[in-house]
Amino acid sequence: MSTWSRPVLLLLCGLLLLTVSIAVLNTLVPLWLTHDQLPTWQVGMVSSSYYTGNLAGTLLAGWLITHYGFNRCYYLATILFAVATVGMALLGGFYSWTLLRFIAGVGCALMWVVVESALLCSGTVRNRGQLLAAYMIIYYLGTVAGQLLVSRVSTELLHVIPWVTALVLCAVLPVVFVRVNAGHASEDASPGRIWPMMRRRSSRLGINGCIISGILLGSLYGLMPLYLAHQGMSDATVGYWMALLVSSGIVGQWPVGRLADRFGRLLVLRVQVFVIILGAIAMLSDAAMAPALFVLGLAGFTLYPVAMSWACETVAHHELVAMNQALLFSYTLGSLVGPGTTAMLMQSYSDRLLFVMIAGVALVYLVMLLRKADHHATPVAHA
Repeated sequence: MSTWSRPVLLLLCGLLLLTVSIAVLNTLVPLWLTHDQLPTWQVGMVSSSYYTGNLAGTLLAGWLITHYGFNRCYYLATILFAVATVGMALLGGFYSWTLLRFIAGVGCALMWVVVESALLCSGTVRNRGQLLAAYMIIYYLGTVAGQLLVSRVSTELLHVIPWVTALVLCAVLPVVFVRVNAGHASEDASPGRIWPMMRRRSSRLGINGCIISGILLGSLYGLMPLYLAHQGMSDATVGYWMALLVSSGIVGQWPVGRLADRFGRLLVLRVQVFVIILGAIAMLSDAAMAPALFVLGLAGFTLYPVAMSWACETVAHHELVAMNQALLFSYTLGSLVGPGTTAMLMQSYSDRLLFVMIAGVALVYLVMLLRKADHHATPVAHA
């Protein structure tokens, strides 16, 4: 596949439709459970089952892609997600929804690995940053569109499920008309190879970057609304600031991806992490919130694709699927651990610990980047 070939564009179209559906359900499922008078711990368990499904889907993806190819795995992912969505209208209760959200999580993770791996395999060292930037732009645009739909349409369960399921099924159509062929990307790649990838020394900075990105984004997504609400802001105002945060990530994706392709991942990662620290300090110092949040979102939301492309430079072409599994697995672990740890610190001490945690984690990664720089020359920078 060339950089902006037909398969690439059609994959991104399908991703957009699926992301809208994911965003809508991730927002509404906790609200539906709350309206049904379920206790908070059960609502949390249902949400956790989705992310547990993400982990399971990530581990299964390599084996499935190896044996069935990108197209069939994409179809399987959408079918799993559609079945889990329809099931919520047919089945009720805590245990049923826990299982259904787990299945949805498996489908989402499989879809992410398929699309990311296909893009990585179709690209080269010089253009992977742009491809991943386009992927993240589509992902965040779909997330924003999903939130806008939630605020504009009826949120009743039986009203939402039909059109969300229709969106998921429509996401299959773009890929039906094209064969996604990533060369030899899937050859020799097996589920077991994810663990050697996690331990590979030359890829460690990229894997660590994905873990850090998961911690940062998980904390920003999950705890920033709580922080803003505790400042006395209304729901509408909180929505405005969160929209600004996500929008800054959309704005930064393309230029950061181009800069990473041109000047190398190492330099761009250093600058990104330094800017994250500055943005967190600005939030702590009660500086102007708009520029502080914009800077924090621009650097924080663009960290994952640059770290991913860094790690993928160190592996052979046939290992890209396994490496992508390892990176998504690392990101998911960070997004599970980060918000929980930060929430406990905020509850025990102060809400401002959110930004202390972000700055501290970013500082640790900056030290890694500076310390290991001489041993991790970026091919792009020396081309």
